[in-house]
Amino acid sequence: MRTLLITGPGGSGRTTVAAATALAAARQGTRTLLLGADRDDTLGAVLGTATGPAPITVEPRLTAWRPDAAQGFRTGLAALQDRAASALDLLGAGRLDPEEATPLPGADELALLRALRDAALAEGPDQHDLLVVDLPPAPRALALLALPEELRRYLRRLLPPERQAARALRPVLGRLAGVPMPAEALYEAAARWDLELAAAEAVLADRNTIVRLVAEPGPAGADAVRSAALGLALRGLRTDLLVANRVLPEDTPADSWLTGPLTQQRKALEEWQGTHDVRTVAHLGRDPRGTDDLAALDVPGVNPDPSPVEWPVTDRLAEDGVLVWHIPLPGAIRDELDLIRRGDELVVTAGPFRRIVPLPSALRRCTVDGAALREGTLAVRFAPDPKLWPRSR
Repeated sequence: MRTLLITGPGGSGRTTVAAATALAAARQGTRTLLLGADRDDTLGAVLGTATGPAPITVEPRLTAWRPDAAQGFRTGLAALQDRAASALDLLGAGRLDPEEATPLPGADELALLRALRDAALAEGPDQHDLLVVDLPPAPRALALLALPEELRRYLRRLLPPERQAARALRPVLGRLAGVPMPAEALYEAAARWDLELAAAEAVLADRNTIVRLVAEPGPAGADAVRSAALGLALRGLRTDLLVANRVLPEDTPADSWLTGPLTQQRKALEEWQGTHDVRTVAHLGRDPRGTDDLAALDVPGVNPDPSPVEWPVTDRLAEDGVLVWHIPLPGAIRDELDLIRRGDELVVTAGPFRRIVPLPSALRRCTVDGAALREGTLAVRFAPDPKLWPRSR
């Protein structure tokens, strides 16, 4: 299944473009699932059909679904209390009724990731050929896309899987240390969470998953696109198009009040066309409502063969005595870059974004020799460590 993730600055019309893209694919014969993330039914307002926690058929081959984060949170809380019943009883803790539980911050993001995973793994009549996801606005979307990888890293550091091998020794170790050791149920829960997060991470990393940016051409849109493109690149996520939404007609009279916005629009489009594959969607003169308006937008289709994202390692041992790791970071600024080597990981900071990435196996036996940013690509040089690198005879 192909997955198209759509995001952009708040107010850019990303939900409208997502709905129009899903509708166009369905009318071309592709079984399509449109997944929404907003608590308010903005998706239903655009489609002209209410959406909710139960998938609905909008048209033949088009299904819309907006997961209920509150219901998912209540179900998860009830299951957690059941698994921890003995510990809660020992502490004399009172249980929470599902009806009195309200979602905590982050519940929406976890509900969307769970829905994304379930949609990708669906079989039979629930299986679709294309999944179009209306992500939150770009800053929240970037945090959401980073969530599976970050949470899995935290779990591995706090509860390393290899420690489970000593489960039989835990009672003895607890008595010797004088402190209680982690219960087996805790490791079982961590393994279950890791499995669920790994499934979501696999969907995001799949070669058939791409991200599409939507923005209204103008100064604010240009700044937001530059930041979002950098954040997506640091995550290694594939992007295919930049949809310039609500584009004003070029034949606007010279004395019209739209002359100023049109000038800003031309400047933004010229800048974008130098760095992105830009497709324009015309302004209808009104807020699109219903499938007829969505079809009139004539949004671009889904690229069947997106270009993969690669972070190649170049062997320059013979020429310069180094290996060079190339990390594409379009829009990065040299003064806002930072690198820290931590064991077998590299901590990369680019502007407001930060990611901890494992080093390729060959680079783990090297020391960092320097880095340079040229034409949107960060080149990190690694010199072989004589103590770890095999010596030639």
